[in-house]
Formats: sequence, C-alpha cells, structure tokens
Amino acid sequence: MINTLDSLAGLMKMDTTICALATPPGTGAIAVIRVSGKNTFSILEKIFIPTGKRLRVSDMSSHTVHLGRIVDGDEMIDEVLLTIFRAPKSYTGQDVAEISCHGSRYIQSSILTLLMKNGAIMAKPGEFTLRAYLNGKLDLSQAEAVADLINAEARSAHQLALKQMRGGFSSEIQTMRQSLIDFVSLIELELDFPEEDVEFADRSQLINLLASLREGLHKLLDSFKMGNVIKNGVPVAIIGKPNVGKSTLLNALLNDERAIVSDIPGTTRDTVEDTIVLDGITFRFIDTAGLRQSDDVIETLGIARTYEKINQARIILYVFDVNDTTIEEIEANLEDFRHHIQDPDKKFILVANKTDLLVEAPRHFANFVELDTVFISAKRKENTTLLTDLLVKSVRDFVNAEGTVISNIRHYEAISKADAALAKVEHDIAAGLSPDLLSSDIRTALHYLGEITGTTITSEDILGNIFSKFCIGK
Repeated sequence: MINTLDSLAGLMKMDTTICALATPPGTGAIAVIRVSGKNTFSILEKIFIPTGKRLRVSDMSSHTVHLGRIVDGDEMIDEVLLTIFRAPKSYTGQDVAEISCHGSRYIQSSILTLLMKNGAIMAKPGEFTLRAYLNGKLDLSQAEAVADLINAEARSAHQLALKQMRGGFSSEIQTMRQSLIDFVSLIELELDFPEEDVEFADRSQLINLLASLREGLHKLLDSFKMGNVIKNGVPVAIIGKPNVGKSTLLNALLNDERAIVSDIPGTTRDTVEDTIVLDGITFRFIDTAGLRQSDDVIETLGIARTYEKINQARIILYVFDVNDTTIEEIEANLEDFRHHIQDPDKKFILVANKTDLLVEAPRHFANFVELDTVFISAKRKENTTLLTDLLVKSVRDFVNAEGTVISNIRHYEAISKADAALAKVEHDIAAGLSPDLLSSDIRTALHYLGEITGTTITSEDILGNIFSKFCIGK
C-alpha cells in the first residue's frame, strides 16, 4: 500500500468532496448520484430537507435511508431518497451519500449543479474506487475486478470478476509474498554478520520454496488463456470454401442479418464479428472470407486474414456443402489448415450444411460422424441448436476449471517478471552467489508480485492509467 498520500498530490486531493452520477447517463425511472468526502454531510444539509422528522443529515445514522426533498433555496427540485454511509464503513472509506432521484436529465443536472455550488467537485473516472484503494478498502487487483464486474456481459465473466473482487487471487499472491519476505529477512540477517560465515536461511529449503512458488506462478500464467477467453469471449472462426453458407450460418446463430448473403463467390472479403451468450458463456463468432485461389487482390487479403483468425480462434467451425464434398477433400483441407495453425489444441467442428437440398443420405455417413460433424441447414435454421450445444460442451470444462484464474494482462506481465526473477534466484543459489545478490533478486520478485495488489505501487502514472479506464461514477 502507498505509504503517503503526498505522492499522489498531482493525481487527486483526498480532502475534496466529489460527486458524480453513479447510474448510466440518460433518462430513466430513477438515477443515483454518489457523493464522497469529508464535507459530504455538511454539503447535503444545505440542499436536503428530510420529510417528517427534523433530523439533520450530520446526525443521521450510517446505513440508513431517508425520504426528503432536494431544494435550491425556495425551489423544490425533486423528492428523493438519501442513503447514508459513514466512514469507514463505506465503499470509499470516507463519508458517502447516495441520492436516489427521478431519472430526468434536468433533475440529475440540477442536483449535481447544486452539489458543486455548495462545495463538491465532479469526480474523475474511477475516483470513487481509487479512494477505496487508497483507504485500504480494496487492493489494486480487487479494484480492477470492480471494473471487470461492471463490464461483464455473461455469467462466466461475472463469476470470474466476482471471485477476484472477493480477494481470492489477492490472498494467493499475498501468501507467496509473505513466504518470500520471511526468507529474504533471514538472508539479510546474514549480511549483519559478514565475518561469521553463518547461514540463517537454509538454502535447500529456499530451493524447495522457489520450486513451489514457480509452480504456482506457472499455473497462474497458464490460466490466463482461460481467463482471457472468459472475459472477452470464446473466439470461434467460421471457415470454408466460398458459397458453403458461412455467412448464413453466422446470421442463423445470431438470429440477425449480420452478414451479407449472396450466391456470388467471394462476397465476404473481410472478417465479420459478433458475439452471443450461450449458457452463460460469451462466444465471439468470426465469419471469414471463403478459402480459394483468387486473383482478386482484396479477396486475397481477406483470405490471408482468414488464416490469422484461424490462429486466434479457440474453436474452428469448418463449414462445407454436404451435397458436393467428399471425405477426402475435407481431410486434405484440414491437413492444409494444420500447416497454418500454431496451437495443436484447437477444437475443430465440421459443419455439414445445406441438408435441406439433400435427395439422399450422404455417402460414407459413418465417416462424417467420426469426424465430429453436425448436419444442419443454416438457411432453415435446422439443427443449429445441436451446434450451439456442442460449442458449449467444448468449453464447459475449460471455463469451469477449478483454481485461481487471471484475466488481466497487467497481472500476467507482473507474474511473468516475478517468475523470471525467481528463476534468477535459483541460478544465484546454484552459482553460490553472495547473500546480498540473492536478496536483491528476491526483492525484485517481491516488487513484481506487489505490483499486482498495489503493495509496492508508488508511480502516479500506473495508478492514473488503471483508474482512468473506469466509468465516471465508479
């Protein structure tokens, strides 16, 4: 945690009282305006008149709700509910109040103007959560999870953000840091007795600790692929030759005319992307240009981009016309794809389309089934639920895996650097280097682990970058 607030003087002033709209801007049934700071209650006393009881705002108990009126002199602005949160038992750790008013833009603007006229200032993006961090209500990784929770569009992303906000990840990092702190303290104690040749820190125990810590860090690094998928959606590339129904399939899955459908080969010349939530998991579908040899420069660029999307996707839907495609052709095309794919663990699903045009069952039907094929008519939306069920099944175990999962690229980079520092400590021990060098490299690892939770953060630029991505009222 930051030791002094003076270093943040250029970023914010903790002694100011801030206000902002905490609900989305626009007209609605209600709106919530949040106020935080040491003058919160004295400012509200000037504009809020409680109904019934003549109770001053400064005398109201924490975690209570009061009906009353917001007034500007003799003019009534709105009848509102005022919720009181006294420090330190509030979101920011300061005195906080929330005004629930009617959702007219005029009312919202009038109340905010009144608050500022009486001493409050408008909050910057993320400033409420920044104050919560500075007051020890959240660590940095939990604060970032707040933003992820707000932006979660599917159950899986919501659960991941909620788990991180509750501190599971922070607790794991803190345990790692504490074990390193215990050891580095013993190593630095050796520096106080340079001529005694004593060894307070058992090197064999340190080697075992490093192995255990690095194993834990590697699990976190490996989980990032999963966390990124949960947070941003499972990328699914729809590929195949021109005119096999890729765009029609995308439209059928989305239940929307998202992609242009035409009998003219090469209509899709660039990727078309959209998302859908299936059983609480976000899937990001990517319709790609048809794969064929072409002299058209633009279409050729689209085909090149198709191969890029194949590499980025976790699942690949290979769509083909069941009426005129042979097993041999499919196998040859799949073998060609594998030459372009860097990740051998990608999931291939074969989508046999245009079953509505079949006059008889396809030849070698058993072979199709062995190749994990779904038979559909994208045009008629027949059997598309079989495909969506298979998509969910393909990632269900992956998404529901136990253990801590990271989804933030900043965390991934910090863990990578901490692991590299610990690898250097292992090298130092093997080389028999002095305690001061061991201590220095352990402290480097501690620094990077501390960056995750904010226990060693001193850079205003880092904090400003993180919290500037929040919405205004958070």
